[in-house]
Amino acid sequence: MDEPRWLNEQEARVWRGYIDLRRDLSSLLERQMLRDDGLSAAEFALLVPLSESEEGVLRARDLGLAVGWERSRLSHQVSRMEKRGLLVRENCDEDARGSMVRLTDAGRAAIVAAAPAHVEAVRRYFFDVLTQDDLQALEAIFGRVLAGLPKALAEECRED
Repeated sequence: MDEPRWLNEQEARVWRGYIDLRRDLSSLLERQMLRDDGLSAAEFALLVPLSESEEGVLRARDLGLAVGWERSRLSHQVSRMEKRGLLVRENCDEDARGSMVRLTDAGRAAIVAAAPAHVEAVRRYFFDVLTQDDLQALEAIFGRVLAGLPKALAEECRED
């Protein structure tokens, strides 16, 4: 077995910083959304792609891929959101085994109400502290890292 390629001190600081940033920023944004709009991060995560889709409807499989969730997690979250009246499940006309998830009027109203404060918080806590050079560097870095992620991840998600 090959020896692990351990992180050097700088790499460890950068990696830890990324983990801390992701955790703290996500937590801050979720608390703000729960306090101001009564939406959880999971609810918002599903409302976004549905609100951006044609007619507010997506196949459950495609919605799961859009948010990177496995089928079980998606199913449980959709059930909770159905109880709140934010979305509904429908049969899929093309495939009897598949189901569709549709945004309700209440779901659309919830995301329309939550979006302005969420965008303002993202701007305040993330973008406002960056320079234009920072943005260009992050765009390039994120692109390279995402392009280098294993194709197996996408394949794995499609099978769930």
